[in-house]
Amino acid sequence: MGAAHIKESIKIGFSSCPNDAFIFHAMSHGHVGDNNLSFEPVIEDVETLNQWAFQGILPVTKLSFHAFMKARDTYELLDAGAAFGFGCGPLVVSREKTIDFSQARVAVPGMNTTACMLLKAWRPGIRDLRAMRFDAILPAVRDGRVDAGVIIHEGRFVFERYGCVNIIDLGQWWERETQLPIPLGCVAIRKDTETRRHKADVERAIRASLIYARKHPDVSRPYIRSLAGEMDDAVIDAHIKLYVNDYSLSLGPDAQRVIERLEELQ
Repeated sequence: MGAAHIKESIKIGFSSCPNDAFIFHAMSHGHVGDNNLSFEPVIEDVETLNQWAFQGILPVTKLSFHAFMKARDTYELLDAGAAFGFGCGPLVVSREKTIDFSQARVAVPGMNTTACMLLKAWRPGIRDLRAMRFDAILPAVRDGRVDAGVIIHEGRFVFERYGCVNIIDLGQWWERETQLPIPLGCVAIRKDTETRRHKADVERAIRASLIYARKHPDVSRPYIRSLAGEMDDAVIDAHIKLYVNDYSLSLGPDAQRVIERLEELQ
């Protein structure tokens, strides 16, 4: 008998949010793939992944589009796996409908997130930004530790439970200003020769993983629940429906138009 074939393992970073767990479950659990590669998930908060990208730590990683723009010397954009589209932008919420943003303490889910970039583009006069984990923002607004917060992920479905009102949908604002999709998160591969030679294989694996998830949604549900904590199924389903779309299969030509606009904001 011949020697057993040993697959090369590639670490891939993504968040614990349902859209990422839905997309990457099949490829990181052996349901799809090829004979040469396997994928080891590394699950972290998006801002941690952004910071790691600046250091080139992971060979393949999800990160904010805004952070990708700062890490392009190290990483190359992949065409699959993104959170990108229309009607899915961050919300600015507060306990009060009227707020003086020039004086307000505003929580953001990381200084390198697209959410923070959009906030500063909408209100350049904001001075007091407080970076915190995305899931700590709503409790901070509710408890009065900050005056407003930029919420992402499942926050847009539950903010009213925290006594908050929506001030503005930054995604709608971006769409009115640019007529372009909202660039939330993307997947990138490190440019070093050893990693980049797998670019086409990784893109194929991400697409196959997403197609598998759509065909077999119940298979990934226990994994999604294990990462989502107390999130109920209705919120999980709404989250996936909002952030996973055909752009997640392929960014297409819109990506370059968005990158050109983001370059203007750097």
